[in-house]
Amino acid sequence: MAIQKLYAGVKLREIRSRLALTQKAFADKLSVSLPYLNQMENNHRPVSAAVVLALAQEFGLDVTELTVGESERLVTDMREALADPVFTSATPPVADLRLAASNAPALARAFLNLHRAYRQTHERLASLDEALGREDSTIRPSAWEEVRDFFHYCDNYLDAIDRAAELFASSTDGKPVDLLARDLLRRNGISLHYSNEAPLRHYDPAARRLDISARASSPSQRFQLLHQVALLTQNDLLEATLDLARFSTPEARDIAKIGLANYFAGAALLPYRAFLAAAQDQRHDLERLADLFGASMEQVGHRLSTLQRPGAKGIPFFFVRVDQAGTITKRHSSTRLQFARFGGACPLWNVHQAFETPGKFLRQLAETPDGVRYLCLARDVSKPAGAFLAPVRRYAIGLGCEVQHAAQVVYSDGLDLKGRFEPIGISCRICERTNCHQRSVPPLEGRLKINPNARDILPYEIG
Repeated sequence: MAIQKLYAGVKLREIRSRLALTQKAFADKLSVSLPYLNQMENNHRPVSAAVVLALAQEFGLDVTELTVGESERLVTDMREALADPVFTSATPPVADLRLAASNAPALARAFLNLHRAYRQTHERLASLDEALGREDSTIRPSAWEEVRDFFHYCDNYLDAIDRAAELFASSTDGKPVDLLARDLLRRNGISLHYSNEAPLRHYDPAARRLDISARASSPSQRFQLLHQVALLTQNDLLEATLDLARFSTPEARDIAKIGLANYFAGAALLPYRAFLAAAQDQRHDLERLADLFGASMEQVGHRLSTLQRPGAKGIPFFFVRVDQAGTITKRHSSTRLQFARFGGACPLWNVHQAFETPGKFLRQLAETPDGVRYLCLARDVSKPAGAFLAPVRRYAIGLGCEVQHAAQVVYSDGLDLKGRFEPIGISCRICERTNCHQRSVPPLEGRLKINPNARDILPYEIG
């Protein structure tokens, strides 16, 4: 496999700006000439190994910050947007999209926002929405999508909230974190009740009463308890984070606040340094980690994908949750694999098979069209409502890492890491594979050949 050159001009400029250094001073510290630094900052030349080493030695930079990040996410999102039939002319090659994402990320985000606004307007008209009859016909992004993108481009790691949650969890003096939360509620005059009739969580500010469902699982009860603690004790921090995010609507801000409180709850239940050490010690065994921290396997899998603290990063994982229709309901990736913004995941991916084998872990060695190889893990997750006639919610979760990290993951034991890797993609519209038997629509790139006298699995051939 060819080694990919590292172009990180935007990141270099951000580092220099953060250090308040001129180009000349920065070049001197990196032991390169001023013209060479200028070329690297403008992505005319790749960042050399010597510069990467100098960044680590001179500034203590976690060099993984230069690799996986916003640029790859922007490229994937732009490719998916350009698959829209509205773009009828020749689409830009991937190399051009990478240049746009690296050199002009603000322009790339503006393009994505414009396409999202178009898509929403089209969907409203198609469903006979009342948008045309409203006095306020301003096109705004969906609040849910705006919040999803906020976490997506933050790498799903929020340092200030993560550290606040870790500090809260460290003050337990050996007590379980949920006991600390109960003590905190009691000191604040809030009564806690577990009831079969209660929703998952309900807080009455006037009565100073918190009700949590007695039918929920123990991990869910702990999580909801810590969520309420976040709202009661970390409100200033949450509001400051929301102010910086500058959401476009009150609805988006309200949804984001729930997300931030959820983030605190997960980080308090699975505090960063303790969880990272345990994950490494247990070789990322989801069942062992869930047992050690009193969490669910879904909570553990999601937390593994957020271990991106500068200077103390864990293995880069992707994490996804899929419903039975194949729709992605949670997604995050610290790897080069980025999920489609809309619709489902590749049907060849083992996460879809998890519903067929309840209670079992499925392992898969997979390769994406860019040649990157992954160890993929999938498992079904059922969420009973605690009563005979109550509906059961069923999902499948997927977790994976690039194969070079597989030896540190217990699920790689017994697999032939040099054997066959199954070809998977992101979504059909941006997958270049020409011979996929599960393809649903033609790819964005590649000419089609139609032969009315012959028919294979697909009614066309991809050039």
